[in-house]
Amino acid sequence: MEPWNLTGVSEFVLLGFSKEEELQTLIFVIFLSMYLITVFGNLLIILATVYDSHLHTPMYFFLSNLSFADICFTTTTVPKMLVNIQTQSKVITYAGCITQMYFFLFFSGLDIYLLTVMAYDRFVAICHPLHYMVIMNPRLCGLLLLVTWIISVLHSLLQSLMVLRLSFCTDVEIPHFFCELNQMVQLACCDTFLNNMVMYFAAVLLAGGPLAAILFSYSKIVSSIRGISSAQGKQAAFSTCMSHLSVVSLFFCTSLGVYLSSAATHRSHSSAKASVMYAVVTPMLNPFIYSLRNKDIKGALKRFLGMAVIKGTVVTGLKSCL
Repeated sequence: MEPWNLTGVSEFVLLGFSKEEELQTLIFVIFLSMYLITVFGNLLIILATVYDSHLHTPMYFFLSNLSFADICFTTTTVPKMLVNIQTQSKVITYAGCITQMYFFLFFSGLDIYLLTVMAYDRFVAICHPLHYMVIMNPRLCGLLLLVTWIISVLHSLLQSLMVLRLSFCTDVEIPHFFCELNQMVQLACCDTFLNNMVMYFAAVLLAGGPLAAILFSYSKIVSSIRGISSAQGKQAAFSTCMSHLSVVSLFFCTSLGVYLSSAATHRSHSSAKASVMYAVVTPMLNPFIYSLRNKDIKGALKRFLGMAVIKGTVVTGLKSCL
C-alpha cells in the first residue's frame, strides 16, 4: 500500500490507557484531580514569589519560571485527554497532534534547562557565597532564562519539522494519551532513520548535557559542604539545595525509568502508563516539595494566603455595608 501524503492524514486516534468503559470515569476523576492540584499548587508558588519581596532573589526567580513551565507542561496533554474521555472520542486532528507534540517537547525541555540553571545557581550560592549577588545579577539571570527558551524553541521546532516530513499509512492509532514523538515516528510508513538519529542525538546532547552539568554542580557543592567545619553550617548549606535536588532526582529518575522500561518491554501501553510519572505526577509534586522543605516558601505562602483572606474579609464587609 502506498503511504498517504501528509495532507491526506486528517486525524490520529489516541488510545489512552484502557478500552474498558467502566474505568473511564475513574481515569477522568484521577487526572482531573491531579491537573487541578498541579495548576493551583504551581500558581501559588508563582504568586508567592511575585508578591513577597523576601523571595525576589535569583533562586526564586527561576523557581517561579519552573512552576510556570510545569503548568504549561501538564496543560499540553491532560486537558485534551479529559475532553476525549468526556466526549467519548479519542480523535485528535493532525494539526492538533503536531501542535501538542511541539509544546510538549518545548515545555519538557524548558523544565530540564531550568533545573540545570537552578543547579548552577545553588553551586554559586554555596561555593561562592560572598560573590553570589555579583555573579547572579539580574542581567545574567535574564540571559540564562532567554537561553533556555531559545534552546527549547529550536529543539522542539527541529523535531516537529522532522515529523512533518514523514508519511503515514492507514494505521493512525497512537497507543498513548498524547502525541508522543517516538510513537509518531513509529507510525510512519517511510524511512525514519534520519528522525531516529536526530532523536537520539538530541537526547544525548540536550538531556545528557544538562544532567552532566547538574551532577558536576552538585559534586562541587558536596565538596564545598564537606569543607565546612561546623555540623550546623553543613546542615544549613545542604538544606538550601535539598528541595532542588529532590525535584531533579524525581524528574530525571522517572524520565530515565520510562525510557528504560519502554526499551526493555517494547510495549507502548506500558510506556504510556509510565509516562504519567514525569508528565503529570512530577509537576504536581514539585510545589509540595518546595513548600514543605523550604521555610521561605512556607512563610511566603502563609503571608500571601493571610493577605488574601484579609482582603476577602474587607471586600465582604464593604459589600455588606453598601
